[in-house]
Amino acid sequence: MDLFFDHLVWFFKKPEEAILPLKQRGIHVVNGGRHESWGTYNTLSYFGLSYIEFLGIENLLIAEKHDENRLITQIVEQLAKESREGPATVAIRTNQIKELAVKLKAEGLTVYGPLSGERVRADGQLIRWSLLFPKYPEKKVILPFFIEWEKSDEERYSQLEDQGLIGSHIIGVPKLESVGIVVNNLVETLEIWKNLFGLKQSEQYIDTQINARCEILKLNGTNLLFCTPMGDGPAATILKEKGETPFLVNLTDTNQSQFFEMFDGYWKFQ
Repeated sequence: MDLFFDHLVWFFKKPEEAILPLKQRGIHVVNGGRHESWGTYNTLSYFGLSYIEFLGIENLLIAEKHDENRLITQIVEQLAKESREGPATVAIRTNQIKELAVKLKAEGLTVYGPLSGERVRADGQLIRWSLLFPKYPEKKVILPFFIEWEKSDEERYSQLEDQGLIGSHIIGVPKLESVGIVVNNLVETLEIWKNLFGLKQSEQYIDTQINARCEILKLNGTNLLFCTPMGDGPAATILKEKGETPFLVNLTDTNQSQFFEMFDGYWKFQ
């Protein structure tokens, strides 16, 4: 089963306010659209088909009605109730979402979906997809959710290119090389993800900027970087304040070298 990185979901109270600060850093961000049936809306930044979604709540009354869509229950809990912004979860793309649901149920996971989703794009076009949310009955480790788009990767890439959403960054053609996820137990988390999703891992190394032991799981499009704190530092702070969560964006081919905090997350330009 082929799996691809799809996007990083970043909870943000007013997604439109992410546009100017990132533009000043040379990153292109655009208004995405509205999820009318979920009460949410977004802005988007594309790096090929891998992208970052800044997701906010437009109508809390609608958002609070969703139990099956675990992304919406998560954003209500974290953003509306706890006022906690920042990177929140990762979506992995598949073209076999029904088969994946059967596989994950057989592994003993609770599975929500597949659920239908849609968004009205800024130009009025309707975009459709299916979502799948796996959870352990007793939480072992943080898990991603899965998405299957109605249109093929080739169709989507061509449309995004035509709309000027791909290849429009001021700093050139940056690649979303990896998304960093901070976890309590690096070995256990990697073992579970490898077994569930068939991903290959790299060698472990130490990242001194975030003061953590890290290891990559290789995923088509954008890798997943898992990190466990070694002591005080950015990784330890995030883990203490937010628990296991995505927290770091690694962009390569940016023609610069920077490491900074913005929007309650960390960014590395290389």
